[in-house]
Amino acid sequence: MKIPPKRIFFASLLAPLLACLNLSAFEFSEHSVSPSGQFVIYGADTPYRGAISALAERIKANLLSVLKRRDAWKIAIVVNLQPRAVNLPELPPAELWFSRTETGVKLQLDLTVSQPISPAAIERELAGMIVLEMIYRNQTGITSGEVFVDPPNWLVDGLLASTPNRDRASLVTGLSVPQRPPSLNEFLQQRPESLDSAARQLYRSYSFVLVQTLIESSDGPKGLGRYIDNLASASNDPMGGLETAFPEVRDFERAWKSKIAQLKAAPDKGLFTFSATKARLNELLSAKLPPLDAREKSASLEDFSRTKASPARRLALQKFSHELLLLRTRANPVLRGVIGDYQQITDELALGKNHRVATRLAELSSLRSALSDRMSDIDDYMNWFEAVKLETPSGVFDNYLKASSEMRAPKRKDPLSVYLDAMEMEF
Repeated sequence: MKIPPKRIFFASLLAPLLACLNLSAFEFSEHSVSPSGQFVIYGADTPYRGAISALAERIKANLLSVLKRRDAWKIAIVVNLQPRAVNLPELPPAELWFSRTETGVKLQLDLTVSQPISPAAIERELAGMIVLEMIYRNQTGITSGEVFVDPPNWLVDGLLASTPNRDRASLVTGLSVPQRPPSLNEFLQQRPESLDSAARQLYRSYSFVLVQTLIESSDGPKGLGRYIDNLASASNDPMGGLETAFPEVRDFERAWKSKIAQLKAAPDKGLFTFSATKARLNELLSAKLPPLDAREKSASLEDFSRTKASPARRLALQKFSHELLLLRTRANPVLRGVIGDYQQITDELALGKNHRVATRLAELSSLRSALSDRMSDIDDYMNWFEAVKLETPSGVFDNYLKASSEMRAPKRKDPLSVYLDAMEMEF
């Protein structure tokens, strides 16, 4: 829950009081600092603070993965886990403070841990704080009394839905509701806090569509990151802001409707199986990259690890990394980490860093082979278990058995065959 916009501001007079009430009071109290140092968690007990720290770091890592950015935070985020006050039943489950004090800009999120706030709501609040820090980390000209820009709801929802390890089947299924989808401008004007639960779920689905549309544009995650960086000075026209940040998208409305139709028509709306993920990864790794010189027809990642990338090669590597990112969003969990490692190596090669790349690629190749062998062993065991251990058939092999019986050759009518058939029936 966000506090009203009129309460969200930088105030030189109020800041010392906020610093005293919200920060100084915790100087000598127990707190935890996340591994990256960005999140400082006060209140509750050590396990709860550790869980919030791990969740915040995981959310940030996932968002950085989608945006293809490094962790370059500048504003620390204080998370205050406070118990519910008996004399203040109206205390909101989550409240944001963003102020400028004598020591600089401060971000604080107050979470009322005893209230029935869902893990998804906590995740969304933390994601909103992380995106807000991205917006203002480079804004040095902030003055007192200036109202700050809250991250668009669709942006936070869409980024969360686009992160790895997400089951997006329910989001895509929500697009199949029998009603006319809103125009992009209508969607951008919606206020999700005023929607009921069903409409809120549909809003998340459309948020995912919009973020995927932007990620799959020619500028991809780089353009989305640039859009976030410029939100502090964006106009009140959300459609105009998108058109300015993504000039390569000539018709946003058509791209929006096309993406909705594409996701609706997707035959498989869940995660890929291991075999499908493996096949797609092999296809990507065997794809042709620009040759290193005129004598070669194509190049592999191993070839790129032995030389510095030219501008054309960097562009090819960036496109290849984008393809890996799209595969990772729907990959089987067994191979998702492997795909992430390939994506990291590709990004480093695009930046001209090739230290130990050949060794890491060889290790990944061995790991893929070992995983493939292990999954094959698991399939063999499950087939054996199906054949000899289950009391009732699962139906998995019904199609195979049917096809096998239909392909059986007709019985022969010669004397020897008739005699053998008779003997088989006898014994």
